[in-house]
Amino acid sequence: MRVVEIRLAHDGELARVGEITVEAYVDEGFIAPDADYVEDLADATARAREAEVWVAVEDGAVLGSVTFCPSGSAWAELARNGEGEFRMLGVAASARRRGVAEALVVRCIERSSELGYRSIVMSSMPQMAAAHRLYERL
Repeated sequence: MRVVEIRLAHDGELARVGEITVEAYVDEGFIAPDADYVEDLADATARAREAEVWVAVEDGAVLGSVTFCPSGSAWAELARNGEGEFRMLGVAASARRRGVAEALVVRCIERSSELGYRSIVMSSMPQMAAAHRLYERL
């Protein structure tokens, strides 16, 4: 496997980030295509303004992304003072089972540590069993 770069998303990548995130949630059956939440998942530009959108990139192509919410971010749902939070993790179907999600989660854990947070929380749906196995392992 080629080296996958994990970095903050560039403005020109945010539309693709939104597409991948929506596809991951809808294609896996976590939400309906007409759910209100689709708008939030698609709007990576707003997330990038109010949180940190991290991407996994290979050969210039975005493979997946995750939203990291520093303390005080409008996108944080669960985090309290001194905690980091990540959510909206999505990986393109063609890049799944290649360690992309793990690399993005590890980056969130590292980012939380860099900011001096004592813990990290994630926002996840109960039916996301594969994601929960990853989180528990890490």
